[in-house]
Amino acid sequence: MSHPIYIGGHWREGRGDVIVSRFPADDSINAELRAASLEDVEDAVTAADAAWRDPGWAQRLPHQRAEVLYRVSDLIMQQLDTLSRLQTRDNGKPLSETRALVASAAGTARYMAAACETLEGELPTRRSAEFMTFSEYEPLGVIAAITPWNSPIASDMQKVAPALAGGNAVVLKPAEATPLMALKLAELFEQAGLPKGLLSVLPGRGSVIGDALVRHPKVRKISFTGGTSTGRHLAHIAADKLIGTSLELGGKSPTIVCKSADVEQAVRGIAYGIFSSGGQACIAGSRLFIHERQYNAVMARLLEVTSGLRVGHPETDGVHIGPLINTAHRDSVSAYVDQARQEGGKVLIGGQAPDDPDLAGGSYYLPTIIEGLPANSQVCREEIFGPVLVALKYKDEADLIRQANDSVYGLAAGIWTQDYRQALTLARQLEAGTIWINTYKKFAISTPFGGFKESGLGREKGRQGIQAYMQQKSIYLGLDSTPMGWSQ
Repeated sequence: MSHPIYIGGHWREGRGDVIVSRFPADDSINAELRAASLEDVEDAVTAADAAWRDPGWAQRLPHQRAEVLYRVSDLIMQQLDTLSRLQTRDNGKPLSETRALVASAAGTARYMAAACETLEGELPTRRSAEFMTFSEYEPLGVIAAITPWNSPIASDMQKVAPALAGGNAVVLKPAEATPLMALKLAELFEQAGLPKGLLSVLPGRGSVIGDALVRHPKVRKISFTGGTSTGRHLAHIAADKLIGTSLELGGKSPTIVCKSADVEQAVRGIAYGIFSSGGQACIAGSRLFIHERQYNAVMARLLEVTSGLRVGHPETDGVHIGPLINTAHRDSVSAYVDQARQEGGKVLIGGQAPDDPDLAGGSYYLPTIIEGLPANSQVCREEIFGPVLVALKYKDEADLIRQANDSVYGLAAGIWTQDYRQALTLARQLEAGTIWINTYKKFAISTPFGGFKESGLGREKGRQGIQAYMQQKSIYLGLDSTPMGWSQ
C-alpha cells in the first residue's frame, strides 16, 4: 500500500505517478507513494483558500495562532531522534547533521510563534488636525511553498511557520526526491491542532505540480528555495500574475583567508563550510581565496584535515560526510571534476567515488580540492552542489574583491582574519547577502537571510520573515465633525 499524502487536511492517496523514496546510502526503498495530480492541486488550493478565510484563521489573534506553532515545536523536540533518522533516510545526511536540522525546525516554529505576538502596525505622525492614520498588516491568502531536497524539515519550516503565523494557508510542494519529511511535518501540525485545509503537502515533479500550483489564480505568493533557473521561471510567472515572490537560489560563495588569519581556525572552518552536507548547500564555501603569503601553509594543513574526514554510512557515529542525494547527482559532480581536469586544474585530493566496497551501493563522493584553475573557468563559476573546493591565490584586496565579486551569484561569503577592521572593510565590499567572519554556516532564525544578484529575491527569517507573507493596509480616521465636500 502506498504512503498517503496530505490534501486539504485529509490523508489520501495521490492521483499522480508513483514516487519511490530511496535511501541514498544503499539505494534501498524507504517508501512508495503516488504523487499529487493536477486535480489534487485544485483540491488543495481550494481548501486552503476556504480555510484561511473561514472559519477565520486570519482573524485569530496572534497569540492564538502562536499556540499551534508552540505545540509543533514541542512535538518536534519530543520526537527528535525519530525525525532525525527519518531525515537521514530521506536524503542521506549524517545523523549529526539531521539532529541539528530537526532542532532548527523546532526553533523556527518557536521563534515565529513568539515573533507573531510582537508584530505591530504603524501609527504615523499626524499631518492634519482633521484626521489620523494607522496601518495594519494582513495575510495574503494562499501561499505556494516549494522546497529543496538538501535540508527538508528546516527549509519546510522556514516557509510554513512564518506564513501560518501571518494568518495564511500554505500548499507545500517538497522536492520529489525527499517527500517523507514534509509529510511528517504535516502530521505534526495536524497533531498540534492546525485547522484542516491550512496546510497541504503535494509531492510530485516540480515541472508539473509545482508549475500548476504557482499558476493557480488563488495563489497569492510564491516562496521557493532551489536552483536559479527554476527561480527565474517562477519569477516570470509571478510577474504575469502581479504577485510577490521570495526566492532563495544558488550560490558560488567565496571564502577568504587573509594574511593575518589563524590558519588552524581558518582551515577547519573552510573544510566544514564546503564538505559538511557533502557540499549540498547553497551557501557552501566552494571558492577559496588565499593570500599568496599564506597559500602554502593553508593548503598543506587543509589537505591534512580533508584527508582525515570520514566518508561513510550516515547512520554510523563519527561519519563526517554521507552520500549525495542520488547517483545521477553524483555523476553530475564527477563530470564537473572531469571538466576541471580538462581546464588544466590539478586535483589534490578526492576526485572520485570511494573504493570502499561497503559503500559501493550508495551515491558517495570523496571530498575534493582542486587548484590551478583560472577564476573564469566553468568549475569556478558554476554551482556544483557537491564536495568540491576550488583554491585560488590573490595578491591584494583590490585583486581579491575583483575576483570574489566576479560571479552571477551573491548568497554568502566567509572571511578569516585577525584584523577586524580589515574584516569589516571586506564585508562591506563583498556582494553577498550573508557574510561570516571567523565562522561559517552558522545561522540564527532571528537574522534575515537571502541573496544578492542571481542568488535570489527577498529575505527569510527574522520578524520581517512573517511580514513577507503579509500586506500592509493604511486606514484614515476622520476627526473633524464638519461635513465634507465642496462649499455650496
